[in-house]
Amino acid sequence: MENQSFDIVVYGATSFVGKILARYLTDFVALNPEPALKWAIAGRSAAKLDQLKAELGQSDLPTIIADASDSVALTQMCRQTKVVMTTVGPYALYGSTLLQCCAETGTDYCDLTGEVQWIHHMLEAHEASAKASGARIVNCCGFDSIPSDLGVYYTQQKFQEKFGKPASTVHMGMKAAKGGFSGGTYASLMNVMKEAADDPKLRKKMADPYLLCPGAKHKVHQHNPGLAEYDALSDYWTAPFIMAAINTRIVHRSNFLLEEQYGPDFRYQETFLVGKGLSGRAKATAMGAGLGGFMLTASLRPGRWLLGKILPEPGEGPSPEEQLAGFYDMRFYASDEQGNTLVGKVTGDRDPGYGSTSKMLAQSGLCLLQDVDREACPGGFWTPASGLGNTLQTRLEKHAGLTFSVVEE
Repeated sequence: MENQSFDIVVYGATSFVGKILARYLTDFVALNPEPALKWAIAGRSAAKLDQLKAELGQSDLPTIIADASDSVALTQMCRQTKVVMTTVGPYALYGSTLLQCCAETGTDYCDLTGEVQWIHHMLEAHEASAKASGARIVNCCGFDSIPSDLGVYYTQQKFQEKFGKPASTVHMGMKAAKGGFSGGTYASLMNVMKEAADDPKLRKKMADPYLLCPGAKHKVHQHNPGLAEYDALSDYWTAPFIMAAINTRIVHRSNFLLEEQYGPDFRYQETFLVGKGLSGRAKATAMGAGLGGFMLTASLRPGRWLLGKILPEPGEGPSPEEQLAGFYDMRFYASDEQGNTLVGKVTGDRDPGYGSTSKMLAQSGLCLLQDVDREACPGGFWTPASGLGNTLQTRLEKHAGLTFSVVEE
């Protein structure tokens, strides 16, 4: 591709997280003028894009009009840029045409999806095109699933350095988090639940932890945490973590793409670390029951209708003050059969889903643009760890408020 007008296009810039992303990029470019970044915002409404430019104080910021279903307009947009960062979800409803256009035009792409069934479908439909065109497709570049994916990648590297081999088991425990959900996140979750409820074959596929690892040679049993379980390594009672359904699949795909760098018998799970002792057990049981009730309600058509009446609408979400006050602290308990252990830690300085997610998506796109050459990461579908790895980790620590460390115990 020659003579692109832009380095990056933010598609869906007027969505809830798109606005946060556009503000972050505006501030980032002002603080980091070199190398110069040529970027544009895109969406379906010229009026909303103009309003966003006014809010950003960027009257000269270029805009592109393209509806999510308009393949002609999206192809034209893709041909004008090196990288597309998209916030338009649910991706299963509104993201397929854009990803196809990127795969066919050789345009690098990153998104915020947490919809494992959609990634599976896109892999089957467009991986060959992406490899042929040179497009690097990197899904899950927000809280789903960068902290989990890079957290395991980092922890495994430290385990390898200390013990001379990878950990056979890693358990991510969410120790603490503060932040709200937006209407767009709930809309994506409701669509996943609807698709699974309507299609028994899809439900079976989604239960496979290796869904995103086509042709994987080694498939070992993966533990599916119950509503309340005691974890001996962390000494915590745990409850299910709702994001595990996507994060675990991305981590296993990373191991697949990294040619089993974590080992052929690698096991991975995610939970909330709720508490210790009898009080921890009671809290874990209550949290697990609450999540189970929510998921059961969401799996039924009347339940989804009811939740639609009480959950935030798309475009609604946590306030700037709530985003600033948010944070997360994730622990990665790594072990092997010989009893060696190590605990990795990943933290973020904003609410997980929006303040931190917008920074992670921006830095993923910039990493693709500026740091990762095509020999190391050629065309195809990648995960954050397998495609961007330590380079992205460095960017996130420098520019996005994340930390990676080993807990000394």
